[in-house]
Amino acid sequence: MFEIYDVLVIPLIIGLVEAFKIAGVSKRFLPLIAIGVGIVIGIVYMTELNLKQGILVGIILGLSASGLYSGTKNTIERKGK
Repeated sequence: MFEIYDVLVIPLIIGLVEAFKIAGVSKRFLPLIAIGVGIVIGIVYMTELNLKQGILVGIILGLSASGLYSGTKNTIERKGK
């Protein structure tokens, strides 16, 4: 199912979510956007249009991306205090 290079999709999702943030989307919607982008990538790229598997993989990717983003952001903010 996963190849080692497929994990590189997570930073891609983070970058796309950051683009939405710069475009002015409310911060409370960013995790949902990450999951949505993850689902699209999961269906189209990761599972080659297998809907059920793509949704599951996409949710995992989106949650991983949003967790990585918020965890990194919180760590950086705490170091600055």
